Amino acid sequence: MVNMHEELIQVSNLKKYFNVGKKSVLKAVDDVSFSIKRGETLGLVGESGCGKTTCGRSIIGLYNITAGSVIYDGENVHQLKKDEKLKFKKRAQIIFQDPYASLDPRMTIGDIIGEGMDVHQSYSEKERTEKIHELLGLVGLNNEHALRYPHELSGGQKQRIGIARALAVEPEFIVCDEPISALDVSIQAQIVNLLIHLQENLGLTYLFISHDLAMVKHISDRVGVMYLGSIVEISENTNLYKKPLHPYTQALISAINIPDPGIEEKRKRIKLEGEVPSPINTKPGCKFASRCRYVKDICREKAPELKEVGRDHYVACYLV
Repeated sequence: MVNMHEELIQVSNLKKYFNVGKKSVLKAVDDVSFSIKRGETLGLVGESGCGKTTCGRSIIGLYNITAGSVIYDGENVHQLKKDEKLKFKKRAQIIFQDPYASLDPRMTIGDIIGEGMDVHQSYSEKERTEKIHELLGLVGLNNEHALRYPHELSGGQKQRIGIARALAVEPEFIVCDEPISALDVSIQAQIVNLLIHLQENLGLTYLFISHDLAMVKHISDRVGVMYLGSIVEISENTNLYKKPLHPYTQALISAINIPDPGIEEKRKRIKLEGEVPSPINTKPGCKFASRCRYVKDICREKAPELKEVGRDHYVACYLV
């Protein structure tokens, strides 16, 4: 039984900046803090370019961070020694956004899935083959798929291979980096339901990154909303969708389509005016100020802190 009250990951004041030119700095992730409990799914949503993917990759050590810390089960991910990093990579994996680009076209499916096993020297040749077949069955594919190449598979099948590859080293935590955005709508629900099934059976913990709020609502226990590199709101799933407090969250949720023509026709959508500010050399104040209909003078002067306004409900806004 997974203890959902135990924190597996604590992200504190995480920053990831990129130098773009001699004097310009792109603040992809800017002072982000949150935690993920063991066995839960934290959804991370926001517009394209808000820093979701950079945040996820920084958490599992694919990017070196500028400042802050990522504590995984009591250990600082960015202070691990070489042998400790290898052990950590068995515990934390990633499913990439684009299944077409993330699979090596020169390798068979069996070798793609088995690559992680080879790195960690986990199995004998016989055990390796058996494990690959087991993983293929786990993600809804057949043993014969192991002999195929990526170009012989559909988009949905490729993403299933991406999931099998992530599971090959038996991780506890998986960053799901927009795993359905490159897929046909008819396949998206299948992949999300597969992820839910695997979590229930293997006790996995997910960071589920997406701009699809309807799908995030379906899979997540809690949801964090990012805007221009910062977390503006984070709360339990149902509470966030029923009572969003940040103006940006309210606008995002108002844009979700409801499959009931009667309700959909009467709904009022919140349209965001103004341009999205550049994440390069950002100005003081709230990053959402230029698009917020409730903006005050203080919003342009000093950025609001992420504060708890209800049980496990945090918001960065002077209006709350």
